[in-house]
Amino acid sequence: MSALSNQAKAELVRVPTAQGAQRLAELAGMIRFGGELSVEHNTLLVVLRTESEAVAQRFAQQVQAVVGAVPIIRETPGAKRGYLFEARVEEGAKELIRRTGMVSPGGHQIIGMPLQVVSGTVEIAEAAWRGAFLVAGSLSDPSRSTALDVAAPGQEAALALVGCARRMGVTAKTRESRGVEKVSIRDGEGVGAMLSRLGAHTTRLLWDQKRIQRESKPSANRLANFDDANLRRSARAAMHAAARVEEAMAILGDDIPDHLAQAGQLRLQHKHASLEELGRLSDPQMTKDAIAGRIRRLLHMADKRAEELGVPNTTQRVKNTNPKDDPSGAKS
Repeated sequence: MSALSNQAKAELVRVPTAQGAQRLAELAGMIRFGGELSVEHNTLLVVLRTESEAVAQRFAQQVQAVVGAVPIIRETPGAKRGYLFEARVEEGAKELIRRTGMVSPGGHQIIGMPLQVVSGTVEIAEAAWRGAFLVAGSLSDPSRSTALDVAAPGQEAALALVGCARRMGVTAKTRESRGVEKVSIRDGEGVGAMLSRLGAHTTRLLWDQKRIQRESKPSANRLANFDDANLRRSARAAMHAAARVEEAMAILGDDIPDHLAQAGQLRLQHKHASLEELGRLSDPQMTKDAIAGRIRRLLHMADKRAEELGVPNTTQRVKNTNPKDDPSGAKS
């Protein structure tokens, strides 16, 4: 597994899942793409195998949050080399597969992904993809190739994951490699968008840096350095804008129009993302100009309220301000 794959997964296991439906979708993705249902001594088991102890622990935490049972994690020899971490759910296994939708109402095991995932919201699609990537995903080093892959247990599960990606505005395709069905994203922008969707923002920044360096090698080094510096400036501008948005929402409290509050929350949840990416992450999707306009109006409203109250405005509250940065976190 590549260093970028490990970094992405280390980042994703820390992504919070506040809503129960998203937690169930992530578990469904983990079980379908990295687990199995089995029966031992007339007892139903859910068993997950992964190369990452952190991923096994993430699975155990999510299971405990859903059914209250604590899976047993143990280290077992891997098929090729090294070791695998096996998380076994015994107590609560039947409740787990029922709530994740891994069996039909009639008690039959589904082949692809649960209906609640394939027909769910964009957030549910993101959670299912995150679970699948954690247990079966890989991210290539963009200095050599451009690919994000997820190994699927079969074509039905692969097609379901392709559909989930489509709901997020990302193009993924199925392909067979050495007898294994895979879901692949080959476009560099698509890989970056998916990483942001899943919550791996730091990994996405590193991915973009390496991709830009690779794409600019035939050009002059000066151009590569410019692009790299521009990316860093964009990230700093986005972080600065997020800090101002956080202060704006503290000043205004609950007195924020819904459409402005949505834009503000989007900026806070994806602090490193560009405006173009924020527009893609919005549901429904918006142009970068539309999302920038909403963020600017939110900041203007907060600064005006601060002036009325005689308190510091958003710029004054945020240290190390840069007046050249667009207040919305521009640059895309």
